[in-house]
Amino acid sequence: MVRPSQRESAGVIPFIALSGRPPSLQSFDERRKLSIMVDYLFGRGVARALPKQDLRLVYSRRSGRAKLVFHGERLLATVKPNGAMALSLYGAELLAKSPKFQENCVTVADETAEFVHSGRSVFCKFVMSAGRNILPGSEVAVLDSKGNVLGVGTAILNGKVMKQFKSGAAVKIRAGRER
Repeated sequence: MVRPSQRESAGVIPFIALSGRPPSLQSFDERRKLSIMVDYLFGRGVARALPKQDLRLVYSRRSGRAKLVFHGERLLATVKPNGAMALSLYGAELLAKSPKFQENCVTVADETAEFVHSGRSVFCKFVMSAGRNILPGSEVAVLDSKGNVLGVGTAILNGKVMKQFKSGAAVKIRAGRER
């Protein structure tokens, strides 16, 4: 065992515990935490579509939980108290680049694009395809036939059922892209 006097003479620098984490580790841990959350919610491999730099989590002062996710100055998502994420349009556009995220998307007929842009709900008869990971209450992105994000919202029905039904609401839109 090395005694303190021997450490100093041997050129060994004693370890000093720092309060908090070094900035380099903190940003790595935040990126890893966000990747785990995204992969859990939207499917394994979706987090690869996240940007590598400038991701920032904003924490609640009271509970210490993550509240908001930013990429630079743009809002990527809001973290709900139950752990789910409410994507912004920008966040949906980033994640839509991932082929695995397409399993969480609803493709609608082009004639309904105007209604989705204005924030109206998507009805079953206009659903062309729906991903297999869609469950009632899950976060979905609504796409046109070209793959452009029209809006984001909450699924009301299962993805399989959306295509089978001819009436009723399929997705409640939270945010639509204004033209």
